[in-house]
Amino acid sequence: MNWWEETVFYEIYMPSFKDSNQDGVGDFRGITSKIDYLKELGIGGIWLTPYYPSPKVDNGYDISDYFSIDPLYGDWEDFNLFIEKAHDANIRVIVDLVVNHTSDEHPWFIESRSSRNNPKRDWYIWRKQPNNWESFFGGSAWTLDEKTKEYYYHSFSEKQVDLNWTHSEVKQAIFEVIDFWIDKGIDGFRLDVINNLSTSCSFQDNPYEEEGKQIHLNDVNQPGIMEAIKSIEEHVKKRNSSLFTVGEISSDRLDVIEQYAGPDLFDVTFNFNFGSLEKLDIDEMFLQLKQMKEVYQENRYPTLFFGSHDMPRFWDRLASKDLRVYQLLAALLLTSRGVPFIYYGDELGTGDFVPHSLEEIKDIQAINRYHDEKNKHQTDQAALLEANKVNRDRSRASIQWWDKQQDHSWIGFAKKNPDETQIFQWFKQLLALRKKHYRATYDYQMLHKENDLIYYQLGDIVVLLNFGKKTKLGNKWGNLDMLLSNGKVQVSTEQIIITDKTTWIGKVRV
Repeated sequence: MNWWEETVFYEIYMPSFKDSNQDGVGDFRGITSKIDYLKELGIGGIWLTPYYPSPKVDNGYDISDYFSIDPLYGDWEDFNLFIEKAHDANIRVIVDLVVNHTSDEHPWFIESRSSRNNPKRDWYIWRKQPNNWESFFGGSAWTLDEKTKEYYYHSFSEKQVDLNWTHSEVKQAIFEVIDFWIDKGIDGFRLDVINNLSTSCSFQDNPYEEEGKQIHLNDVNQPGIMEAIKSIEEHVKKRNSSLFTVGEISSDRLDVIEQYAGPDLFDVTFNFNFGSLEKLDIDEMFLQLKQMKEVYQENRYPTLFFGSHDMPRFWDRLASKDLRVYQLLAALLLTSRGVPFIYYGDELGTGDFVPHSLEEIKDIQAINRYHDEKNKHQTDQAALLEANKVNRDRSRASIQWWDKQQDHSWIGFAKKNPDETQIFQWFKQLLALRKKHYRATYDYQMLHKENDLIYYQLGDIVVLLNFGKKTKLGNKWGNLDMLLSNGKVQVSTEQIIITDKTTWIGKVRV
């Protein structure tokens, strides 16, 4: 069995997790100081967002140097100490790797744009005339370089320039990056928007929906993408077969997401079909669980998450600040079949941070939306409202580890949850239960829904999650011993009566 199959991962957004020197930015020493906290919670793996030098146009996902640490986060001594302390606590570390694009301040691109004859010119994608592709951040995906009078391609910000993966030297350069961080002791990689790799020289225009919105058809999932991913995976696994790879696929369609994981491909991919639901919808949630059950069989696993640095906090988005619903969602996250990812602060019931002015917004996606609305002659208030609808800063604020408000903050503080101690204990109990009784390889022996009650069995563990009103259920298991519950449940050999918004987890008595 692979170690990651039994691991609960914890995503740390570098700038906001824990600030050790009071400069308003999270850092490695801050994370190291919380290793014991994460161990107590039961975390087995940490995922770090980018910590490389970067102009921070997209908060670190625009890398200007793959081989260094941004001084904001510390130095090599801090990094090495963090890796050592994490491993001492039996916590593995995976790191974000962005190989779709670099910053326009990366030396590779500086060379590439210096002249049309530069040896690195074709490391990026240049055209005399652009096609109709649009950036995922809005506007054209092509920017004219005044010096060389050609357009370069950027699927996101114009400051994030896409690499040309049809060029063999690009691939070899990225392999050197991979080797460098493996040698530094990391345990795996999370590959950012990996299906956006430019692996085809075809630039066919994208179609449009009837209402005029562009369909990203030809600029993602291009011919050659699978071969590129197989080459990355082969290189990683040759170095160390136990290294873990997880791909971020820019899609919420299961049929697109699941094809990027499997033999010779990534170990897992992020299941946005399940994790990025915009609101609590029990029917849709159950449908996604059922579809993932059908698709991921044998040695293939979905990922389970309700939070990340790209979506609003699920305390607000899904639970609507209802403690019992939040506990139900946490139980679903940590008892279902798959590989769970907790986003920092989820274990405290952290809610959204909502900026009240443009000056408080750091997210390039929200800033662009704000200016688009202003160009439509919207008021400042109306433009801010629209910007906050897509603002990823909502989940990127700092955790208040102390009651005392600090003087400086990278982005502001998330509001403390008055029930955070109770929520932390709930998560801790769920992680302990999972570690003691669960194996990710257990298949669902039962996965059903009755009204708003979702219930399932993995191995000898039975999980009842009642999101609705008081419900009676025929006992399909016989004698059951309760392991964890947060409400009133009556269990007999014939019938189970479970109160509204209640979690009940039990074990079949042998």
